[in-house]
Amino acid sequence: MTALSAPTRREMLVAAATAAVASTQTAQAAEADKEKTYRIGVISASIHGKPQPRNGHTWHFAQYLHPTINLDAIKKYLDPGSAKMFREYVRNPKYSFDQLPFPDTRITHYYDADPKVIGPFTEAFPGVQAARSLEEMVEQVDAVWLGDASGFGEDHFDLVAPALRKGLPTFCDKPIGGSVAGTRKILDFARRHKAPLMSSSLFRHEWGMEAALRKRDSGAHGPIQYVIASVQGGYTPDGWLVYGQHPAWTVMTLLGPGIDAVSLYARDNTCHALVTYKDRMPAEIWFGRPNEIFEYCHTAVFFQKKCYEYTPSIEGDFWYGHHYEMFRMAATFRQMVKTRREPIPHREILEVTALVRAAAKSCQEKSRLVELAEVMS
Repeated sequence: MTALSAPTRREMLVAAATAAVASTQTAQAAEADKEKTYRIGVISASIHGKPQPRNGHTWHFAQYLHPTINLDAIKKYLDPGSAKMFREYVRNPKYSFDQLPFPDTRITHYYDADPKVIGPFTEAFPGVQAARSLEEMVEQVDAVWLGDASGFGEDHFDLVAPALRKGLPTFCDKPIGGSVAGTRKILDFARRHKAPLMSSSLFRHEWGMEAALRKRDSGAHGPIQYVIASVQGGYTPDGWLVYGQHPAWTVMTLLGPGIDAVSLYARDNTCHALVTYKDRMPAEIWFGRPNEIFEYCHTAVFFQKKCYEYTPSIEGDFWYGHHYEMFRMAATFRQMVKTRREPIPHREILEVTALVRAAAKSCQEKSRLVELAEVMS
């Protein structure tokens, strides 16, 4: 056997020089990333073809990605409550979470299929340009945010396809595809073009949700035995398809994918859904559950040794908590833009759509237990 010879002085010098170059390149790349400003294109979805001129999921949610606002324009175009929220919370330096405004993101373009409704947004957020077309916009941005406050998702594929085709990191609001087939179409298209994709509900990013996940992952209170996810708003069949997404995301975030079947019963403006698994305890969803004071949602997580309950509020302040969950969702998107790593598995996104649709089918069929397989095929 031939013994390995020690490296020569020349070889050691070459190796050291190569390592120095690699180290310099890594440092330069990190420095370049520090200095980079990610350009965000924002898209407003429609509601059955009608624009959402004051779309809260673009005006309220995406604004974290832009460094400055025109508060006078906000007061002129939005309702007094929203203007107060901007002034006292989302743009108040005392509530910055030591991260706002983000130093490396800026909304550069805003698109609406009806160009007549874009003007107020560009006035409220200085420096944002009206995008003349999606195809033109995706050539000038680094990532895309599709916001949809109350729409049904049927226009989402057409709105995000140009960005996904270009491989841009994309946020696609709920309900992501409007139907199971529509959601699968977007997920498959994003995967085919290697475009990082995020879809989510604010309920996934609540302060209380983060605490519940820490308790779950630590195992200190034993495994989760049961979840009750409640929403205060009144139930309607159409409202379930849009806002039923929120408690569905609560269940998915806490218990994970692998749902077997769903049963939904509705009466007046309240509905109850039972979400079952083959390998774990079920979850309940109440849509239209009243609370003593407005909280919008309430979640109870029954661990083996303890019940943990939470609402969006932080220290009894709903608007502070609402600010936090909006900020956390924007921050999660920003991290995906910077790393190109998707924060939420596609299977979870697809099962949320299937859960909502299976529940709607159950309600139409005398509340029978509808297997997810029935709507997934």
